[in-house]
Amino acid sequence: MLGGLWNLAAFVIALSILVAIHEFGHFWVARRCGVRVHRFSIGFGKVLYKRIDRFGTEFVIAAIPLGGYVKMLDGRVESVADDEQQYAFDKKSVWQRISIVAAGPLANFLLAIIVFAMMYMIGVNSSKPIINDTIVDSPVSIVKSATPFQVIAINDQKINDWEELNLALVAQIGENAFNITVQPVNSDNSLTASEPSQTFVVSLQNWAFDAKKKSIISSLGFIPYFPNIHLEIADVVEGGAAQRAGLQVGDKLQAINGVKLSDWNEFVELIQKNANQTLKVEIERGTMTSLLNLTPDARRVESDLLQGYIGAAPLIDSFPESYRVKLQFSPIDAVIKGVEKTAQLTKLTFDTLVKLITGDVAITNLSGPVSIAKGAGMSANYGIEYFLGFLGLISVNLGLMNLIPLPVLDGGHLFYYFVELVTGKPIPEKVQEIGFKVGAALLMMLMSVAILNDFNLL
Repeated sequence: MLGGLWNLAAFVIALSILVAIHEFGHFWVARRCGVRVHRFSIGFGKVLYKRIDRFGTEFVIAAIPLGGYVKMLDGRVESVADDEQQYAFDKKSVWQRISIVAAGPLANFLLAIIVFAMMYMIGVNSSKPIINDTIVDSPVSIVKSATPFQVIAINDQKINDWEELNLALVAQIGENAFNITVQPVNSDNSLTASEPSQTFVVSLQNWAFDAKKKSIISSLGFIPYFPNIHLEIADVVEGGAAQRAGLQVGDKLQAINGVKLSDWNEFVELIQKNANQTLKVEIERGTMTSLLNLTPDARRVESDLLQGYIGAAPLIDSFPESYRVKLQFSPIDAVIKGVEKTAQLTKLTFDTLVKLITGDVAITNLSGPVSIAKGAGMSANYGIEYFLGFLGLISVNLGLMNLIPLPVLDGGHLFYYFVELVTGKPIPEKVQEIGFKVGAALLMMLMSVAILNDFNLL
């Protein structure tokens, strides 16, 4: 319950910032083009706060924080007195109208650059993309390198951490192949490798990616480096099944029901499969060997499936410091990185939209408000720098989505104005009305699919 409220709060904050910046872009340029603005609203519905400036513009915060708008003087929707025609949006030149409409998405791209620059100035703690091994007969099994190895480039694009690797791999969805450059890691965990880097061509001809089942990393066949997990108890939850059975910190797990355990994952799998079933667990405690009766508690993970859990954590080796990386830059370099990051995400989002249309990316990959809210909550939990990164990502998406040439979006208005620029006359109002109806229907359909995808992931 608290997690859901936190996600909702983070989502509302993020959305309010994005909408405010987007609408401010429209507002700021409209003012400079001499358009009279009646209202600048963040949210819809009942007015919670209102302030009127010296130009007569109402600045409003409304009760439903799911969008916003800028209401301008416009002869198409209201009667305009002769002496006020010069202040009406529809009486401005085509280039002025284009500037006003384009300013919203452009403000989102500018916001992305700013928040990414702030993120890089604060510094982002991350880890280098170290691969422990590859799965046999997977797409990346073509990589024949000493293990572990670090991925240092995809298609000549430098890779610094796991996030950059994920984004670079997502960009390969729908492609036939990509180049991967790797560098072996020394036995002492030093990244100054004794062997030169190697580049391999990874074929994607027989690769099928389903985001619901696997991450893109595991889907391609990478086995990421993770510190060794020991069959030794490092923590026991008070009141949990492990404590009730008598398990203690330092106990070494040997066998379950007489079958010797090979690793912690095998132990977890057996626990999950035996909810409410008593198991005989052999442990080593100091120099003594004991047999305990362990009955895993049960939790429902699907409508008809119970999963066992005991409330215990294993001993895990420390993560090598040489595998960690902090992406932190000076103000100037941070701005440059912010521009690069915004450009990369813009290209990735645009390519993904194209691949959705061509069918190279399944429509089931569309995310809706629930997924966005979860992302907002998770990023806020990790710290301000991660929330800024999330904000930048969504800002890029919002800016680019608004440029789609659907009549109900900024891109649709821009399309009409560019046609007017070429032909010398505006598109007839009846044609525009039909376009708005078709655009609204298509947008509602896409939103419905995104929301349904969200519920399928719950």
